[in-house]
Amino acid sequence: MISGVWLTFLQYASICLIFRLMLFGNPLVHGDEQFYLLVADRWAHGALPFVDIWDRKPIGLFMLYRLFLLIPGDPVRIYQVFGLASTAATALVVQRMARDIAPRPSAWLAGVIYIFVMPAFSCAFGQAPVFYNLLIALAAMMLVEIWKRAEAPNLIARGMGVMALVGLAMQIKYSVLFEGVAFGLMLLARGWADVWSWRRLVFAALVWMGAALTPTLIAYACYAAIGHGTEFFQANFLSILQRQTDSSGSLMRLVTQIIALTPFWLAVLVAPRVMPMPRHRHPVVPAVLYTWALSALIGYFVFGTWYDHYVAPMLTPLCILSAPVLARSIKAERWFGRLLVVTTAIGGLVTMTIQFINHGTVQQFDTLTGLIREEMHGGCFYQFEGEPALYRSVGACIPTRYAFPTHLNTWTEAKAIGVDPTQEVARIMQSHPDVVMTGEWDAVYMSNHTTRAEVHNFLARDYVRYAGFLLGAHKFGLYRLKNR
Repeated sequence: MISGVWLTFLQYASICLIFRLMLFGNPLVHGDEQFYLLVADRWAHGALPFVDIWDRKPIGLFMLYRLFLLIPGDPVRIYQVFGLASTAATALVVQRMARDIAPRPSAWLAGVIYIFVMPAFSCAFGQAPVFYNLLIALAAMMLVEIWKRAEAPNLIARGMGVMALVGLAMQIKYSVLFEGVAFGLMLLARGWADVWSWRRLVFAALVWMGAALTPTLIAYACYAAIGHGTEFFQANFLSILQRQTDSSGSLMRLVTQIIALTPFWLAVLVAPRVMPMPRHRHPVVPAVLYTWALSALIGYFVFGTWYDHYVAPMLTPLCILSAPVLARSIKAERWFGRLLVVTTAIGGLVTMTIQFINHGTVQQFDTLTGLIREEMHGGCFYQFEGEPALYRSVGACIPTRYAFPTHLNTWTEAKAIGVDPTQEVARIMQSHPDVVMTGEWDAVYMSNHTTRAEVHNFLARDYVRYAGFLLGAHKFGLYRLKNR
Protein backbone atom coordinates (compact mmCIF):
# COMPACT_ATOMS: atom_id res chain seq x y z
CA MET A 1 0.00 0.00 0.00
CA ILE A 2 1.35 3.43 -0.96
CA SER A 3 1.90 5.78 1.99
CA GLY A 4 0.34 9.23 2.02
CA VAL A 5 3.64 10.97 1.33
CA TRP A 6 4.42 8.81 -1.69
CA LEU A 7 0.86 9.16 -2.98
CA THR A 8 1.10 12.95 -2.80
CA PHE A 9 4.49 12.86 -4.50
CA LEU A 10 3.09 10.70 -7.33
CA GLN A 11 0.15 13.08 -7.71
CA TYR A 12 2.49 16.04 -8.01
CA ALA A 13 4.83 14.18 -10.38
CA SER A 14 1.90 13.27 -12.65
CA ILE A 15 0.68 16.87 -12.70
CA CYS A 16 4.24 18.02 -13.49
CA LEU A 17 4.55 15.69 -16.46
CA ILE A 18 1.09 16.41 -17.88
CA PHE A 19 1.51 20.17 -17.49
CA ARG A 20 4.91 20.17 -19.25
CA LEU A 21 4.13 17.53 -21.86
CA MET A 22 4.41 19.94 -24.80
CA LEU A 23 8.12 20.39 -24.09
CA PHE A 24 9.05 16.96 -22.77
CA GLY A 25 11.85 15.41 -24.84
CA ASN A 26 12.59 18.67 -26.67
CA PRO A 27 16.35 19.45 -26.45
CA LEU A 28 15.69 23.16 -27.08
CA VAL A 29 13.67 24.07 -23.97
CA HIS A 30 16.10 26.70 -22.67
CA GLY A 31 19.63 27.72 -23.61
CA ASP A 32 20.89 27.36 -20.05
CA GLU A 33 19.69 23.77 -19.71
CA GLN A 34 21.20 22.93 -23.08
CA PHE A 35 24.53 24.32 -21.93
CA TYR A 36 24.56 22.46 -18.60
CA LEU A 37 24.07 19.20 -20.49
CA LEU A 38 26.77 20.18 -23.00
CA VAL A 39 29.28 20.90 -20.23
CA ALA A 40 28.51 17.56 -18.60
CA ASP A 41 28.91 15.80 -21.94
CA ARG A 42 32.27 17.48 -22.65
CA TRP A 43 33.37 16.76 -19.09
CA ALA A 44 32.60 13.09 -19.71
CA HIS A 45 34.95 13.28 -22.70
CA GLY A 46 37.81 14.91 -20.80
CA ALA A 47 37.08 18.65 -20.84
CA LEU A 48 37.39 20.31 -17.43
CA PRO A 49 34.73 22.90 -16.48
CA PHE A 50 36.06 26.45 -16.07
CA VAL A 51 39.32 25.45 -17.79
CA ASP A 52 38.38 23.80 -21.09
CA ILE A 53 34.76 24.96 -21.18
CA TRP A 54 33.86 28.14 -19.32
CA ASP A 55 30.89 29.26 -17.29
CA ARG A 56 30.27 30.95 -13.95
CA LYS A 57 27.85 28.38 -12.51
CA PRO A 58 29.21 26.28 -9.60
CA ILE A 59 30.71 22.88 -10.26
CA GLY A 60 27.91 21.20 -8.32
CA LEU A 61 25.40 21.99 -11.06
CA PHE A 62 27.61 20.40 -13.71
CA MET A 63 28.25 17.42 -11.44
CA LEU A 64 24.49 16.94 -11.21
CA TYR A 65 24.17 16.83 -15.00
CA ARG A 66 27.26 14.62 -15.17
CA LEU A 67 25.45 12.12 -12.94
CA PHE A 68 22.42 12.23 -15.24
CA LEU A 69 24.65 11.10 -18.11
CA LEU A 70 25.52 7.92 -16.21
CA ILE A 71 21.96 6.69 -16.73
CA PRO A 72 21.39 4.88 -20.06
CA GLY A 73 18.96 6.50 -22.46
CA ASP A 74 18.22 9.85 -24.04
CA PRO A 75 20.11 12.37 -21.84
CA VAL A 76 17.55 15.10 -22.56
CA ARG A 77 14.64 13.04 -21.26
CA ILE A 78 16.72 11.81 -18.34
CA TYR A 79 17.59 15.27 -17.03
CA GLN A 80 14.01 16.38 -17.64
CA VAL A 81 12.66 13.45 -15.61
CA PHE A 82 14.96 14.37 -12.74
CA GLY A 83 13.80 17.98 -13.06
CA LEU A 84 10.19 16.80 -12.85
CA ALA A 85 11.01 14.70 -9.79
CA SER A 86 12.78 17.63 -8.12
CA THR A 87 9.83 19.93 -8.81
CA ALA A 88 7.37 17.36 -7.46
CA ALA A 89 9.50 16.85 -4.36
CA THR A 90 9.67 20.60 -3.77
CA ALA A 91 5.90 20.82 -4.18
CA LEU A 92 5.63 18.11 -1.54
CA VAL A 93 7.75 20.19 0.85
CA VAL A 94 5.57 23.22 0.04
CA GLN A 95 2.49 21.17 0.92
CA ARG A 96 4.00 19.87 4.16
CA MET A 97 5.03 23.35 5.32
CA ALA A 98 1.75 24.94 4.25
CA ARG A 99 -0.12 22.56 6.55
CA ASP A 100 1.19 24.61 9.48
CA ILE A 101 -0.70 27.69 8.32
CA ALA A 102 -3.62 26.33 6.26
CA PRO A 103 -6.02 23.36 6.02
CA ARG A 104 -4.82 20.21 4.28
CA PRO A 105 -6.72 20.72 0.95
CA SER A 106 -5.38 24.25 0.44
CA ALA A 107 -1.89 23.13 1.45
CA TRP A 108 -2.08 20.48 -1.28
CA LEU A 109 -3.20 23.15 -3.75
CA ALA A 110 -0.23 25.34 -2.77
CA GLY A 111 2.02 22.55 -4.05
CA VAL A 112 0.09 22.50 -7.33
CA ILE A 113 0.57 26.24 -7.71
CA TYR A 114 4.32 25.74 -7.32
CA ILE A 115 4.19 23.23 -10.18
CA PHE A 116 2.23 25.68 -12.34
CA VAL A 117 4.28 28.78 -11.64
CA MET A 118 7.82 27.45 -12.13
CA PRO A 119 7.50 27.18 -15.96
CA ALA A 120 6.07 30.72 -16.00
CA PHE A 121 9.58 31.86 -15.06
CA SER A 122 11.43 29.51 -17.44
CA CYS A 123 12.00 26.75 -14.87
CA ALA A 124 10.12 23.90 -16.51
CA PHE A 125 12.76 21.17 -16.35
CA GLY A 126 16.46 21.72 -15.71
CA GLN A 127 17.17 25.30 -14.74
CA ALA A 128 19.32 25.61 -11.62
CA PRO A 129 16.44 26.72 -9.32
CA VAL A 130 14.55 23.51 -10.12
CA PHE A 131 17.20 21.66 -8.13
CA TYR A 132 18.40 24.13 -5.50
CA ASN A 133 14.87 25.18 -4.53
CA LEU A 134 14.39 21.65 -3.18
CA LEU A 135 17.48 21.88 -0.98
CA ILE A 136 16.55 25.32 0.33
CA ALA A 137 12.96 24.22 0.97
CA LEU A 138 14.20 21.22 2.96
CA ALA A 139 16.50 23.50 4.96
CA ALA A 140 13.58 25.87 5.62
CA MET A 141 11.40 22.98 6.76
CA MET A 142 14.09 21.91 9.23
CA LEU A 143 14.39 25.50 10.43
CA VAL A 144 10.64 25.72 11.00
CA GLU A 145 10.74 22.53 13.07
CA ILE A 146 13.54 24.03 15.16
CA TRP A 147 11.47 27.17 15.82
CA LYS A 148 8.31 25.30 16.78
CA ARG A 149 9.56 24.59 20.29
CA ALA A 150 11.61 26.54 22.78
CA GLU A 151 15.05 25.24 23.70
CA ALA A 152 15.22 23.06 20.62
CA PRO A 153 17.28 19.96 21.42
CA ASN A 154 20.58 19.42 19.59
CA LEU A 155 20.32 22.87 18.03
CA ILE A 156 23.95 23.04 16.93
CA ALA A 157 23.76 19.67 15.16
CA ARG A 158 20.37 20.42 13.62
CA GLY A 159 21.60 23.83 12.55
CA MET A 160 24.53 22.12 10.84
CA GLY A 161 22.00 20.09 8.84
CA VAL A 162 20.20 23.27 7.78
CA MET A 163 23.39 25.01 6.73
CA ALA A 164 24.83 21.91 5.03
CA LEU A 165 21.78 21.89 2.76
CA VAL A 166 22.40 25.58 2.05
CA GLY A 167 26.03 24.74 1.26
CA LEU A 168 24.99 22.08 -1.24
CA ALA A 169 22.52 24.52 -2.80
CA MET A 170 25.31 27.09 -3.14
CA GLN A 171 27.17 24.61 -5.31
CA ILE A 172 24.21 24.69 -7.69
CA LYS A 173 23.97 28.48 -7.63
CA TYR A 174 25.75 30.95 -5.39
CA SER A 175 22.80 33.34 -5.18
CA VAL A 176 21.27 31.20 -2.40
CA LEU A 177 23.86 32.87 -0.16
CA PHE A 178 21.15 35.37 0.82
CA GLU A 179 18.74 32.69 2.01
CA GLY A 180 21.68 31.05 3.78
CA VAL A 181 22.51 34.24 5.68
CA ALA A 182 18.86 34.60 6.71
CA PHE A 183 18.67 30.98 7.86
CA GLY A 184 21.89 31.38 9.84
CA LEU A 185 20.57 34.51 11.56
CA MET A 186 17.32 32.73 12.41
CA LEU A 187 19.29 29.87 13.92
CA LEU A 188 21.26 32.36 16.02
CA ALA A 189 17.99 34.05 17.02
CA ARG A 190 16.76 30.66 18.22
CA GLY A 191 19.91 30.29 20.32
CA TRP A 192 19.48 33.83 21.66
CA ALA A 193 15.86 33.07 22.58
CA ASP A 194 17.09 29.96 24.38
CA VAL A 195 19.38 32.24 26.47
CA TRP A 196 22.68 31.00 25.05
CA SER A 197 25.88 32.69 26.17
CA TRP A 198 27.80 34.90 23.75
CA ARG A 199 30.58 32.33 23.63
CA ARG A 200 28.17 29.60 22.62
CA LEU A 201 26.53 31.82 20.01
CA VAL A 202 29.89 32.65 18.42
CA PHE A 203 30.90 29.00 18.42
CA ALA A 204 27.58 28.00 16.80
CA ALA A 205 27.91 30.74 14.17
CA LEU A 206 31.38 29.52 13.19
CA VAL A 207 30.21 25.90 13.02
CA TRP A 208 27.19 26.79 10.89
CA MET A 209 29.22 28.99 8.57
CA GLY A 210 31.69 26.17 8.16
CA ALA A 211 28.91 23.74 7.25
CA ALA A 212 27.61 26.14 4.60
CA LEU A 213 31.01 26.93 3.08
CA THR A 214 32.53 23.45 3.14
CA PRO A 215 31.24 22.25 -0.28
CA THR A 216 32.56 25.39 -1.98
CA LEU A 217 35.91 25.18 -0.18
CA ILE A 218 36.26 21.53 -1.20
CA ALA A 219 35.53 22.42 -4.83
CA TYR A 220 38.13 25.20 -4.80
CA ALA A 221 40.69 22.99 -3.06
CA CYS A 222 40.27 20.30 -5.72
CA TYR A 223 40.90 22.80 -8.52
CA ALA A 224 43.82 24.37 -6.68
CA ALA A 225 45.35 20.93 -6.16
CA ILE A 226 45.47 20.34 -9.92
CA GLY A 227 46.80 23.81 -10.67
CA HIS A 228 43.60 25.53 -11.78
CA GLY A 229 42.62 27.49 -8.69
CA THR A 230 42.93 30.79 -10.57
CA GLU A 231 40.50 29.72 -13.29
CA PHE A 232 38.05 28.45 -10.67
CA PHE A 233 38.21 31.71 -8.70
CA GLN A 234 37.76 33.92 -11.77
CA ALA A 235 34.77 31.98 -13.09
CA ASN A 236 33.03 31.39 -9.77
CA PHE A 237 33.57 34.66 -7.91
CA LEU A 238 35.00 37.46 -10.05
CA SER A 239 33.04 37.14 -13.28
CA ILE A 240 29.62 37.88 -11.77
CA LEU A 241 30.99 41.16 -10.37
CA GLN A 242 32.41 42.13 -13.77
CA ARG A 243 29.27 41.43 -15.82
CA GLN A 244 27.53 44.59 -17.02
CA THR A 245 23.78 45.17 -16.99
CA ASP A 246 21.62 46.34 -19.86
CA SER A 247 19.88 48.95 -17.73
CA SER A 248 16.83 49.54 -19.92
CA GLY A 249 16.29 45.87 -20.67
CA SER A 250 16.85 44.91 -17.04
CA LEU A 251 14.39 47.49 -15.80
CA MET A 252 11.80 46.25 -18.27
CA ARG A 253 12.27 42.70 -17.04
CA LEU A 254 12.01 43.88 -13.43
CA VAL A 255 8.73 45.69 -14.02
CA THR A 256 7.30 42.77 -16.00
CA GLN A 257 8.18 40.26 -13.29
CA ILE A 258 6.86 42.37 -10.44
CA ILE A 259 3.58 42.68 -12.34
CA ALA A 260 3.55 38.94 -13.11
CA LEU A 261 3.80 38.24 -9.37
CA THR A 262 0.76 40.42 -8.59
CA PRO A 263 -1.49 37.44 -7.68
CA PHE A 264 1.08 36.44 -5.04
CA TRP A 265 1.35 39.99 -3.68
CA LEU A 266 -2.44 40.06 -3.36
CA ALA A 267 -2.59 36.65 -1.72
CA VAL A 268 0.28 37.21 0.71
CA LEU A 269 0.13 40.95 1.50
CA VAL A 270 -3.40 42.17 0.73
CA ALA A 271 -5.78 39.28 1.42
CA PRO A 272 -4.78 38.80 5.09
CA ARG A 273 -5.70 42.46 5.73
CA VAL A 274 -9.14 42.40 4.12
CA MET A 275 -10.46 38.91 4.88
CA PRO A 276 -10.38 36.46 7.77
CA MET A 277 -7.64 33.85 7.61
CA PRO A 278 -7.41 30.32 9.08
CA ARG A 279 -5.82 30.23 12.51
CA HIS A 280 -2.15 29.20 12.39
CA ARG A 281 -1.41 25.93 14.13
CA HIS A 282 2.07 27.26 14.90
CA PRO A 283 2.09 31.09 15.18
CA VAL A 284 5.89 31.30 14.81
CA VAL A 285 5.86 29.69 11.35
CA PRO A 286 4.75 32.78 9.35
CA ALA A 287 7.65 34.81 10.77
CA VAL A 288 10.14 32.23 9.48
CA LEU A 289 8.40 32.09 6.10
CA TYR A 290 8.28 35.87 5.68
CA THR A 291 11.97 36.15 6.60
CA TRP A 292 12.78 33.46 4.04
CA ALA A 293 10.73 35.23 1.35
CA LEU A 294 12.38 38.56 2.15
CA SER A 295 15.88 37.08 1.88
CA ALA A 296 14.99 35.55 -1.52
CA LEU A 297 13.64 38.93 -2.61
CA ILE A 298 16.91 40.63 -1.60
CA GLY A 299 18.87 38.03 -3.55
CA TYR A 300 16.69 38.73 -6.56
CA PHE A 301 17.28 42.49 -6.45
CA VAL A 302 21.03 42.47 -5.76
CA PHE A 303 22.44 41.36 -9.12
CA GLY A 304 20.46 43.81 -11.24
CA THR A 305 19.94 41.68 -14.35
CA TRP A 306 16.55 40.29 -13.30
CA TYR A 307 16.23 37.42 -15.75
CA ASP A 308 12.99 35.54 -15.34
CA HIS A 309 14.45 32.45 -13.65
CA TYR A 310 15.92 34.70 -10.95
CA VAL A 311 12.37 34.94 -9.60
CA ALA A 312 12.26 31.19 -8.84
CA PRO A 313 13.79 31.27 -5.32
CA MET A 314 10.94 33.54 -4.19
CA LEU A 315 8.28 31.20 -5.51
CA THR A 316 8.74 28.51 -2.86
CA PRO A 317 8.00 30.69 0.21
CA LEU A 318 5.35 32.66 -1.71
CA CYS A 319 3.45 29.47 -2.59
CA ILE A 320 3.51 28.41 1.07
CA LEU A 321 2.40 31.83 2.30
CA SER A 322 -0.44 31.82 -0.24
CA ALA A 323 -1.98 28.64 1.15
CA PRO A 324 -4.35 30.36 3.64
CA VAL A 325 -5.99 32.30 0.81
CA LEU A 326 -6.73 29.03 -0.98
CA ALA A 327 -8.69 27.83 2.06
CA ARG A 328 -11.50 30.36 1.86
CA SER A 329 -14.98 29.00 1.17
CA ILE A 330 -17.02 32.21 1.20
CA LYS A 331 -17.84 32.94 -2.42
CA ALA A 332 -17.22 36.67 -2.20
CA GLU A 333 -13.71 36.04 -0.92
CA ARG A 334 -12.63 33.16 -3.15
CA TRP A 335 -11.43 35.36 -5.98
CA PHE A 336 -7.99 35.75 -4.38
CA GLY A 337 -7.36 32.03 -4.53
CA ARG A 338 -9.01 31.58 -7.92
CA LEU A 339 -6.92 34.38 -9.38
CA LEU A 340 -3.75 32.72 -8.11
CA VAL A 341 -4.61 29.29 -9.50
CA VAL A 342 -5.77 30.56 -12.89
CA THR A 343 -2.96 33.05 -13.50
CA THR A 344 -0.18 30.64 -12.52
CA ALA A 345 -1.60 27.92 -14.76
CA ILE A 346 -2.05 30.30 -17.70
CA GLY A 347 1.35 31.88 -17.11
CA GLY A 348 3.09 28.52 -17.13
CA LEU A 349 1.33 27.33 -20.28
CA VAL A 350 1.86 30.60 -22.15
CA THR A 351 5.58 30.73 -21.30
CA MET A 352 6.13 27.14 -22.40
CA THR A 353 4.24 27.82 -25.64
CA ILE A 354 6.43 30.86 -26.31
CA GLN A 355 9.54 28.78 -25.65
CA PHE A 356 8.30 26.11 -28.05
CA ILE A 357 7.64 28.70 -30.76
CA ASN A 358 10.90 30.60 -30.21
CA HIS A 359 13.32 27.70 -29.88
CA GLY A 360 11.89 25.19 -32.34
CA THR A 361 10.85 21.57 -32.64
CA VAL A 362 12.76 18.31 -32.40
CA GLN A 363 12.32 17.82 -36.15
CA GLN A 364 13.83 21.22 -36.92
CA PHE A 365 16.70 20.51 -34.55
CA ASP A 366 17.46 17.15 -36.18
CA THR A 367 17.31 18.65 -39.68
CA LEU A 368 19.67 21.50 -38.75
CA THR A 369 22.05 19.03 -37.11
CA GLY A 370 22.15 17.09 -40.39
CA LEU A 371 22.84 20.23 -42.43
CA ILE A 372 25.83 21.04 -40.24
CA ARG A 373 27.19 17.50 -40.11
CA GLU A 374 27.22 17.10 -43.89
CA GLU A 375 29.77 19.91 -44.18
CA MET A 376 31.99 18.76 -41.34
CA HIS A 377 35.31 17.29 -42.49
CA GLY A 378 37.08 16.51 -39.25
CA GLY A 379 37.35 20.13 -38.15
CA CYS A 380 35.44 22.25 -35.65
CA PHE A 381 31.96 23.75 -35.63
CA TYR A 382 31.49 27.28 -34.29
CA GLN A 383 28.19 29.02 -33.63
CA PHE A 384 28.47 32.72 -32.98
CA GLU A 385 24.73 32.65 -32.34
CA GLY A 386 22.74 29.51 -31.80
CA GLU A 387 21.53 26.84 -29.45
CA PRO A 388 24.19 25.15 -27.28
CA ALA A 389 22.48 21.79 -27.84
CA LEU A 390 23.77 21.82 -31.42
CA TYR A 391 27.35 21.44 -30.20
CA ARG A 392 26.34 18.20 -28.52
CA SER A 393 24.26 16.88 -31.42
CA VAL A 394 26.84 17.71 -34.11
CA GLY A 395 29.60 16.10 -32.05
CA ALA A 396 32.47 18.07 -33.61
CA CYS A 397 35.21 19.85 -31.72
CA ILE A 398 34.40 23.28 -30.28
CA PRO A 399 37.09 25.85 -31.21
CA THR A 400 36.75 27.87 -27.98
CA ARG A 401 36.30 27.34 -24.27
CA TYR A 402 33.49 29.93 -24.46
CA ALA A 403 30.85 27.66 -25.95
CA PHE A 404 27.85 29.57 -24.58
CA PRO A 405 27.24 32.02 -27.44
CA THR A 406 26.31 35.07 -25.35
CA HIS A 407 29.70 35.04 -23.65
CA LEU A 408 31.25 36.25 -26.91
CA ASN A 409 28.37 37.89 -28.78
CA THR A 410 27.02 40.29 -26.10
CA TRP A 411 28.61 43.44 -24.71
CA THR A 412 27.36 42.73 -21.18
CA GLU A 413 29.79 39.80 -20.92
CA ALA A 414 32.76 41.53 -22.58
CA LYS A 415 34.58 42.34 -19.32
CA ALA A 416 33.46 39.28 -17.36
CA ILE A 417 34.91 36.23 -19.12
CA GLY A 418 38.58 36.75 -18.31
CA VAL A 419 39.80 37.40 -21.87
CA ASP A 420 39.31 40.00 -24.60
CA PRO A 421 36.29 38.66 -26.54
CA THR A 422 37.37 40.30 -29.80
CA GLN A 423 40.78 38.64 -29.65
CA GLU A 424 39.15 35.33 -28.78
CA VAL A 425 36.75 35.54 -31.73
CA ALA A 426 39.63 36.45 -34.05
CA ARG A 427 41.57 33.43 -32.78
CA ILE A 428 38.56 31.18 -33.38
CA MET A 429 38.04 32.39 -36.94
CA GLN A 430 41.77 32.16 -37.71
CA SER A 431 41.59 28.47 -36.81
CA HIS A 432 39.13 28.09 -39.74
CA PRO A 433 36.26 26.01 -38.31
CA ASP A 434 34.65 23.78 -40.93
CA VAL A 435 31.21 25.34 -40.34
CA VAL A 436 30.23 28.65 -38.77
CA MET A 437 26.65 29.50 -37.80
CA THR A 438 25.37 33.04 -37.27
CA GLY A 439 22.00 34.57 -36.51
CA GLU A 440 20.20 36.42 -39.29
CA TRP A 441 17.65 38.61 -37.56
CA ASP A 442 17.59 42.38 -37.17
CA ALA A 443 16.88 42.94 -33.47
CA VAL A 444 20.02 41.37 -32.03
CA TYR A 445 19.90 41.57 -28.24
CA MET A 446 22.83 43.23 -26.42
CA SER A 447 25.07 42.71 -29.43
CA ASN A 448 28.83 43.04 -29.11
CA HIS A 449 29.32 44.90 -32.39
CA THR A 450 33.09 44.44 -32.34
CA THR A 451 33.03 40.66 -32.15
CA ARG A 452 30.16 40.55 -34.65
CA ALA A 453 32.14 42.62 -37.14
CA GLU A 454 35.14 40.33 -36.62
CA VAL A 455 33.09 37.25 -37.47
CA HIS A 456 31.52 38.80 -40.56
CA ASN A 457 34.88 40.02 -41.87
CA PHE A 458 36.25 36.48 -41.76
CA LEU A 459 33.06 35.05 -43.26
CA ALA A 460 33.22 37.48 -46.19
CA ARG A 461 36.84 36.58 -46.88
CA ASP A 462 37.13 32.85 -46.17
CA TYR A 463 33.61 31.38 -46.19
CA VAL A 464 30.56 30.89 -48.38
CA ARG A 465 26.99 30.74 -47.11
CA TYR A 466 25.59 27.36 -48.06
CA ALA A 467 22.25 27.29 -46.22
CA GLY A 468 19.75 29.31 -44.25
CA PHE A 469 17.55 27.62 -41.70
CA LEU A 470 14.59 28.65 -39.54
CA LEU A 471 14.85 27.15 -36.06
CA GLY A 472 11.80 28.21 -34.11
CA ALA A 473 11.36 31.96 -34.59
CA HIS A 474 14.98 32.63 -35.59
CA LYS A 475 16.76 32.25 -38.90
CA PHE A 476 20.37 31.14 -38.96
CA GLY A 477 22.98 31.22 -41.71
CA LEU A 478 25.40 28.34 -42.19
CA TYR A 479 28.83 29.00 -43.69
CA ARG A 480 31.49 26.59 -44.96
CA LEU A 481 35.07 27.26 -45.98
CA LYS A 482 35.78 28.36 -49.54
CA ASN A 483 38.00 26.25 -51.77
CA ARG A 484 37.95 23.26 -49.48
